[in-house]
Amino acid sequence: MEPVSAEEIRGSFVNSSRSQIKAMTLPPKFTELPWESLDYLGWRDPKAPNRAYLVVRRDVGLTGIALQTAATGKPRRGTGLCDLCHTAHQVTDVALFAARRAGPAGRKGDTVGTYICADLACSLYLRGLRELEVPQGDTVAPEIRVERLGTRLATFVDRVLA
Repeated sequence: MEPVSAEEIRGSFVNSSRSQIKAMTLPPKFTELPWESLDYLGWRDPKAPNRAYLVVRRDVGLTGIALQTAATGKPRRGTGLCDLCHTAHQVTDVALFAARRAGPAGRKGDTVGTYICADLACSLYLRGLRELEVPQGDTVAPEIRVERLGTRLATFVDRVLA
């Protein structure tokens, strides 16, 4: 992903009010992000951990999506799979994120949800830049996994925009 400015990020959101965008906290160390290793920008709001954000570069420009997730409950056992990058994690390291749909559907309260790496670092896991606790059975080359991430991410964004 190419670097983007705070103004570009704030102007990209399709499912948020102006007041919600104004209250949004940008990722920590925003200027030091590994842009060349990111397929999208994703982060949890440090001031409101149940809120998260995805910013994706598409043919039409940037598309930002605000997400909500439940507070983490009691620790559970087992593994979970991220719907975007298909990386296996401890079940507590995958979270169900819900996004309000854009436009009239969202104003009526319609949402779409998907399971995503709780830290929204899919790009880093696929490239081996962040350590995984669960052994992975996927033997597909990282380049193919990154391509598949892009396809799944586009599908999720299309569902929010539909």
